[in-house]
Amino acid sequence: MTGQSAVNNRYGAALLLAAAGVFTADVSVLRFLSSEVPFVQIIFFRSLCQLAIVALWIGMTRPALFGSHRWPMLVVRGLTSLVCWWLYYASFQTLDLALATTLTFTTSLFVVSMAPFVLGEKIGPLRGLTTVLGFVGVVLASGATGFRVETGVWFGLGSAFAAAVLIFQNRVLARTEHTATIMLWIGLVATLGTLPGALAGWTALSLTDTLLLVTAGSLATLGMLLTVEAYRFGEVSALATFPYARLLFALAAGYLIFGEVASTRELMGSAVIIVCGVLANERKRQPMP
Repeated sequence: MTGQSAVNNRYGAALLLAAAGVFTADVSVLRFLSSEVPFVQIIFFRSLCQLAIVALWIGMTRPALFGSHRWPMLVVRGLTSLVCWWLYYASFQTLDLALATTLTFTTSLFVVSMAPFVLGEKIGPLRGLTTVLGFVGVVLASGATGFRVETGVWFGLGSAFAAAVLIFQNRVLARTEHTATIMLWIGLVATLGTLPGALAGWTALSLTDTLLLVTAGSLATLGMLLTVEAYRFGEVSALATFPYARLLFALAAGYLIFGEVASTRELMGSAVIIVCGVLANERKRQPMP
């Protein structure tokens, strides 16, 4: 969580692959929770773990990062993260790992779609076409028939849209705020935002459920840190394809742990989304050092 670092795309790629495995482990761990654990309690523990981990790091290294004069924007950023997490975990609770993971890849498609309106960027005919085809891949992967779409798919797409909004917010905040400060405020806002609901429907947790929630929350925080550090060392264009490794981890975990087998439609739709996501975000790439 330091300033500028020398470009090292191989190291950045390794960090992204590690993050892919960690994020898959996060959502896999939550599947072992007792059915009695309320959903709001899951999000509360996720937020609290991030707050505790980042606050401890800041307190031990750079206490000045606790504060910021741009706290209103950080609060808005935290609220967006809360919505994103809520929909994200809801999708993984209702869909198989492979499909839920595939839907997270649509974030890049939403970013391209929103760029002309938010940043005034021209996307060009190729990027426009690949973005449209990418969403066709979503329809294929989700198995939608007519206007009937499974609720979990809407959760996943909503999470991806919120994640796209986060990317634009990050572009603004990263100009003045340290990564640790941003993550701290995300944890703080999300913890406070879920606290009333968590207390209202609080369920006594077994030791096993408590350990599972703390483990999942810690893994999710670690995944975020690995991702941030990956893009600190590596170039966005050079690392564009590596986040898609999450699908391989999800397929393996779904099959080996939960006995889930992805359908042909899911695999075909995933392939379409991945290819279109890469093409829609294509930049002139430099050889990987």
